[in-house]
Amino acid sequence: MARLLQLINNPRKKKYKKNRSFNLLSNPQKKSVCLKILTLSPKKPNSANRRVAKIKILETEKILTVKIPGEKHTLQQHSFILVHGGRIKDLIGINLKGIRGKFDLAGVLNRKKSRSLYGVKKY
Repeated sequence: MARLLQLINNPRKKKYKKNRSFNLLSNPQKKSVCLKILTLSPKKPNSANRRVAKIKILETEKILTVKIPGEKHTLQQHSFILVHGGRIKDLIGINLKGIRGKFDLAGVLNRKKSRSLYGVKKY
């Protein structure tokens, strides 16, 4: 507990929260173009190759890396992808995810559970 004289000499400073959605310009989702598809290996205890894509956001020309969720995808170079924020814990420096079932990133085939996450309609 600070004493009164300490607070008078050095008043408390406000802590500012870092804006994590600076990549998407404070929008919930952004349309972008896929530049390259690649795989990354995760951090220490996990071991599998994760599918990621280098993208360019159309308005800002900023190049970022996006995780492609789910199994299998048909994403290619120059295809459109809708991205939203979301950190992937075992991939370093990746804070965006692709949205399945929108634009050229098709939904996961034969998905029965968690369908809304993977862009599958109920038939």
